[in-house]
Amino acid sequence: MEKKNKIIIATRGSRLALWQAEWVKSGLLKINPDLNIELNKIKTTGDKILDVPLAQVGGKGLFVKEIEEAMLKGKADLAVHSMKDVPTDLPEGLHLSAICKREDPRDAFIAGARNTEHRTQTIRSFKDLPQGAHVGTSSLRRICQILNKRPDLKITQLRGNVDTRIRKLDEGQFDAIILATAGVKRLDRADRITEILSPDLCLPAIGQGAVGIECRVDDEFINNILKNLNHEETSICVRAERAFLKKLEGGCQVPIAAYAELKDGDIVIKGLVGSLKGETLIKNVMQGKPEDAESLGKSLAEKLLSRGADKILAEVYR
Repeated sequence: MEKKNKIIIATRGSRLALWQAEWVKSGLLKINPDLNIELNKIKTTGDKILDVPLAQVGGKGLFVKEIEEAMLKGKADLAVHSMKDVPTDLPEGLHLSAICKREDPRDAFIAGARNTEHRTQTIRSFKDLPQGAHVGTSSLRRICQILNKRPDLKITQLRGNVDTRIRKLDEGQFDAIILATAGVKRLDRADRITEILSPDLCLPAIGQGAVGIECRVDDEFINNILKNLNHEETSICVRAERAFLKKLEGGCQVPIAAYAELKDGDIVIKGLVGSLKGETLIKNVMQGKPEDAESLGKSLAEKLLSRGADKILAEVYR
């Protein structure tokens, strides 16, 4: 096994992506303090297209394609990703070597002050949103679930990093915004969270809150050190969710949600497919043994497909 002293981590350049890359870097240095680790910041397609909703851009891997190309060309040894951005099909020669311990996978509801004619109204929870309130989010998954509960809400696509989205809220462009709790916490903005949404209200995205590390299959040295960063429980749950997504042939820009947990020695996975405006939500839950995690995720997807999820997804892709 060829030992390396210098390791290059490929990452996106956003503040959250760099936080995740630095977090992995510090974990690797605890294992081997002699390593010289550098970050290679790469701009992805998803970072370049900021004025169009991602769902309209089409394609999978909008935030990982250029990073994977860098690894295949030997310009990086490993890549650090938000698992919710990683397609279920990886390029030949690459694999997910480790999935790190998950942060809170739920969505965060962040409210602003709503100015009415007579007074400033404080919104203390999702339930407090007044009729016709304006909510910002970039996710079709969130939109379909929120509109299912509150079809009166006005929802506008919201792109940009965490700081940009919160700034737009503070400028009064929205009454509230919804972001991934994990990213808000990692950037020390947890004080802005008004409410963490229950999965019963808004089921999380596949892999949300988990950081994945991708590398070349044949790089024995890198694979050997990365196994120390793998969190077994998170890995089991995320692999179940990804098997669900793979069977549905969906990407991260589709109204599909899944969340798996280990409970009393079993794995419990909830899955959902929704129509774009939330009129229809098809959902179910399955339970089984952790060693059957991926087959369980696949079976759950098949159950939703048999109940009409295929028709919803065909309409979305059209």
